[in-house]
Amino acid sequence: MRELLWVAAGTGFIFLMTCLGSAMVFLFHSQSNRMLQTLFLGFAAGIMIAAAVFGLLVPAIAEAETDGGVGWIPAAGGFVLGVLFLFLLDRLIPHLHPETNTREGPSSSLKRTTLLVSAVTLHNIPEGMAVGLSFALAAQHSEVPSMYISAIALALGIGIQNFPEGAAVALPLRQEGMGSAKAFLVGCLSGAVEPIFGLLTVLVASFIASYMPWLLSFAAGAMFYVVVEELIPEAHLGEHSNAGTMAVMAGFLLMMILDVALG
Repeated sequence: MRELLWVAAGTGFIFLMTCLGSAMVFLFHSQSNRMLQTLFLGFAAGIMIAAAVFGLLVPAIAEAETDGGVGWIPAAGGFVLGVLFLFLLDRLIPHLHPETNTREGPSSSLKRTTLLVSAVTLHNIPEGMAVGLSFALAAQHSEVPSMYISAIALALGIGIQNFPEGAAVALPLRQEGMGSAKAFLVGCLSGAVEPIFGLLTVLVASFIASYMPWLLSFAAGAMFYVVVEELIPEAHLGEHSNAGTMAVMAGFLLMMILDVALG
């Protein structure tokens, strides 16, 4: 029960940060700043890369080696499975990307808003899983307090990147003419999947604890897919590609510092 409370708090925090980012639509109106969106997307990408490496892959390798296994096998295997999982969802679920206005997945008559929510929901699934698994791993090693600190650092980092991510969802909607309140609601709703998948993941992990290295790497692979497939390309649209690149570096640096300093 205590483990679930930790996960609820961690995923609740990252969901709240998504909502706070979406609230940027009340400050920036119809003429959304493209440079701002570029910085937001790049920063989010950098944090997700560092979170996947330092918060998921490194603990997965360490956990496998502690159990007497070969660290790189579950790390590589789980990573590949996570990439394939997001790849399949990307192909099977109709969605639309606001930055490029392109539809992906099967043909669908769903409304544009629904497709936008689907796109961001795909992005947020691995984030909820990552936070849930991190706290589940900490609960399995409750005698090591630093594991909880590492889980908190991961939740903090993902929460920080969810702020610009929420803004990157809501601002384009507002720019297209959607009302501020509705754009905020859609952006906020896009993060609701994180607490759901975080809690579901920790419940599953309690039954298959021996596969924790695979699960951690799975979440890392899914996060990398989102970064490479969506965030980095969208951060380099238009004429501000250098700004997007530097934002990626800044996000990575911040998450690395958080993980090492707090962990």
